Amino acid sequence: MSPGESPSILIVEDDQNVAELLGFMLSREGFAPWIIRDGRSAEAYIAEHDPAAAVLLDLMLPYRDGFAVATAIRSDVRWKDVPIVMLTARVLHTDVERGRALGISDYVAKPFHPHALVDRIKRLLAVTG
Repeated sequence: MSPGESPSILIVEDDQNVAELLGFMLSREGFAPWIIRDGRSAEAYIAEHDPAAAVLLDLMLPYRDGFAVATAIRSDVRWKDVPIVMLTARVLHTDVERGRALGISDYVAKPFHPHALVDRIKRLLAVTG
């Protein structure tokens, strides 16, 4: 990322309304969001592009779930240290533990408060940046 360039945030979310809300909120806060709507496309993006500053990742996605996408991120040497925030309605203890084992940085339950989520992303980037 060049000086003055907005940090990019990869949003992997199949719900159009949620994806657009996240994109709007993050753009307004100075981030450059990139929205992908399914797991297979997310894996292709990860393989072909430079790492984002962070990833917002839904768990339940078409084609490949969030766990598979997180595995692809952690397996790619360029992306392996990118913070991942799992954003999902599925908050079973076993899912949270599986996510933590895959290197998920934070776990946010849907429904969520958009401003609180943006604050969490900023804090996460301040710690990892």
